[in-house]
Amino acid sequence: MKQITFLTILSFLMIGQAYSQTKQKKEVMNNTEQKEHYTFHLSHKVTRQAVNFKNRYGITLAGDLYLPKNNIGKPLAALAISGPFGAVKEQSSGLYAAQMAERGFVALAFDPSYTGESGGEPRNVASPDINTEDFSAAVDFLGLQTSVDRNRIGIIGICGWAGFSLNAAAVDKRIKAVATTSMYDMSRVNAKGYFDQLSTEQRTKMLEGLSQQRWIDAEKGTPAPSTNNLPEKLQGGEPQFVVDYFNYYKTPRGFHPRSINSNGAWTATTAMSFMNMPLLTYIKEIAPRPVLLIAGEKAHSRYFSEDAYKAAEGQKELVIIPGATHVDLYDRLDVIPFDKLSAFFAQHLNADNGNKTAKVAETTSATANVSTQ
Repeated sequence: MKQITFLTILSFLMIGQAYSQTKQKKEVMNNTEQKEHYTFHLSHKVTRQAVNFKNRYGITLAGDLYLPKNNIGKPLAALAISGPFGAVKEQSSGLYAAQMAERGFVALAFDPSYTGESGGEPRNVASPDINTEDFSAAVDFLGLQTSVDRNRIGIIGICGWAGFSLNAAAVDKRIKAVATTSMYDMSRVNAKGYFDQLSTEQRTKMLEGLSQQRWIDAEKGTPAPSTNNLPEKLQGGEPQFVVDYFNYYKTPRGFHPRSINSNGAWTATTAMSFMNMPLLTYIKEIAPRPVLLIAGEKAHSRYFSEDAYKAAEGQKELVIIPGATHVDLYDRLDVIPFDKLSAFFAQHLNADNGNKTAKVAETTSATANVSTQ
């Protein structure tokens, strides 16, 4: 029974946590409303500007640049932020960027390649290589802004984009510090299943199915969408993390019409490239630059952060939020430790290379209780 549960859980994530197109909600939201819809409130202390930039593969990425209004004109430390897996910049990454800008950072939330308002065809595809590159492209963009000190750039990866952020930090030495929240290692969970429960026989069968799907896609000239998506309606008996995903992506709390998890589906073969391309092979090479890993105590994904912490070297910290689930770190201001994130980046991105504590903007947000290792 335990094995069946693991495989059932895996099917929700492996080829898509999304849910098929919802015509009713599309009819309610016209194009203008879609462009203006954010799942969080923007503070009067922060400005937001839509921006575009290209990655190394020539794909145009769409982002929102958040800046603190109280900046006196000198270049600031900056952060590139993306995730969760299947989300858009108007959801969690935008919330994180707005909160960090309120604390004195320039912050860029961006849609990864093939998703949201970013370019790339076909749509709704993820790639361990290209999505790692997306973070480096965001660093390119930030480093060209007059408001940014290019020697003080860090990144934050949320959920599935946490693994990409660690991979990017390992290869791109311009990234001075990296933090993750509710981390997923998408290559590991696709290749081995949750808690590494996928057997060699099951993995082989999965790859055979994906390989045959390529014939179907080639004959039709377009990739088929996944059918392993979030349910349109909860029936009862779903794993708690699926319920949590549903309650974020499929309700007014977190719904966005451009979010794959809210209103679309990954392509059926998206998992294929993750099966043989482990993201964290070179995590040790992030050192001596610092790593901060944040996870909820009750998160089903907690072990990804714990194992990444064990694998990383040098300056590293694991923060476990008491009582928190995976999805709590998407948008709950009373749970996400923004003050901890602010202090981490203020220390490691300050002008004196971390020898002094940088001054950060005051905030009224609650600080969560945390336990650290």
